[in-house]
Amino acid sequence: MTPTSVTGSCFCGVVKFEIELPTLFCGHCHCTMCRRPHGASFVTWTAVPPEQFKITAGEQDITLYKSSEHGTRSFCRICGSQMFCQTEPEAIDIALAALHGKIDRDPEEHYYFDSRADWTVVNDDLPKLGGESGDEPL
Repeated sequence: MTPTSVTGSCFCGVVKFEIELPTLFCGHCHCTMCRRPHGASFVTWTAVPPEQFKITAGEQDITLYKSSEHGTRSFCRICGSQMFCQTEPEAIDIALAALHGKIDRDPEEHYYFDSRADWTVVNDDLPKLGGESGDEPL
């Protein structure tokens, strides 16, 4: 039986949440605003509409950071885990690594690939997108 929801949390477990499937997308982002706070060469995100997202514990321990004119990132104030990013009202991006189970799709593409860390080697066949919007074919 395919799951209809997936739970997730921050690293310390204080903030807990749940998403209902289906997701809107799943992809790897190579932009600096994703790489730096995660300390990684890229971050894998998925997204759901707000009505499919629910904080189940620790909402008072979430700190918001407006990282750009169009995006707000959510961190656990205890352990520093970045879990969510909202760039548009109709979707909440969720760091795939914060989820405790498999979602309804695998990663489908690389965003901002032309901004990737120069030490990052990618050997998959997923589409590589970039440019100013991060999703233009390269």
